[in-house]
Amino acid sequence: MLAQGYVPLMSMDAGDSAMENCEMSNDTYILTTKDFTILEALCDNWRGRNDRLVALCRHKIQKAIVVFRDDLPGDVTSINSRVRFRANAGESDIRVISTGQATGPVGLFLPITTLRGLALLGLREGQEIECENTNGVAETMLLEAVEYQPEASRRELQMIGQEAVTSLQRPHLRLVSGGMDGRHGQLTGASDGFDDPGPSAA
Repeated sequence: MLAQGYVPLMSMDAGDSAMENCEMSNDTYILTTKDFTILEALCDNWRGRNDRLVALCRHKIQKAIVVFRDDLPGDVTSINSRVRFRANAGESDIRVISTGQATGPVGLFLPITTLRGLALLGLREGQEIECENTNGVAETMLLEAVEYQPEASRRELQMIGQEAVTSLQRPHLRLVSGGMDGRHGQLTGASDGFDDPGPSAA
């Protein structure tokens, strides 16, 4: 389900149509409402700058399909996702896409305040994006796999919780050995606790 009012698929302004630094094999990105808002804030903070990072950020905002977090496909890169990717057909690398505010071991995070981190945000598995790096050299980024996505993990935990509640609500039947004497629907004992065979037994 798309978030109403958050589907900016229009073309960029003529002045910004110079997205000459970035060309996508599939020029569409999927963002959650939260990630979309973060990109908007970044663009506002970078106002006045005119570089590759700003151009890419604006381009992603203009081309994004924005969805609620519960509707985000599990193979899409979102912020805090752990992804496996490769650049220019080199060796695969695994990083956690971050906002740049998280701290951790060197090489663990890839912030969206870098060209590579921003390029991977919103991609689906198998999708490529081509951008110029900080040295002006064209670089093709391929998203190989989303190994962890917080939105998908949240849905899984919710499903497990719902299954646990459903299990508790089911009636539990207890089987008693010898509770039937073999005859259909007839109990072996009388209600007073004595087994009275009746007159025919005499």
